[in-house]
Amino acid sequence: MMLLPRLALSVRQPWAHALVMGWKPVENRSWRAPNPALKFRGPFAIHASRGMTRHEYEDAAEFFDEMGFECPAPGDLPRGGIVGVGVIVDIVKTFDSPWFFGPRGLVVAEAAPIEFIPCSGALGFFEWERGRTDEVPETARWMRPSTPPSSPQGSLL
Repeated sequence: MMLLPRLALSVRQPWAHALVMGWKPVENRSWRAPNPALKFRGPFAIHASRGMTRHEYEDAAEFFDEMGFECPAPGDLPRGGIVGVGVIVDIVKTFDSPWFFGPRGLVVAEAAPIEFIPCSGALGFFEWERGRTDEVPETARWMRPSTPPSSPQGSLL
């Protein structure tokens, strides 16, 4: 079993998915000095936040499409746990990438998905602990695949 970094950073889905897939080379933050997290460099666990609104999902899915990537269905995106690992190699104020929105960017290298580990998240970098599966949020109705309406019994085609 691989040793996972003890420090994690929560990222809302589907952005966490883009990070672990290596599509998104930078994680945007609004952090300002003297935040000690701005000095961090090194390996970290990528935590997918519990929350994800329909609006967040749709905006991200549209952006992914513009970048040439297919966003998974909302119900297929794990939330409320560790979904991957990466290495922060720099923290920048400018970055030549359409994924950079600023004002600060954590430049992520060597990102990779891992098997989902449920755990609680927190703001900023945090030491994570393996959680219980009942901590994982239920899939909201809007996230579930829609089923086509069934045809009325006895109708003629």
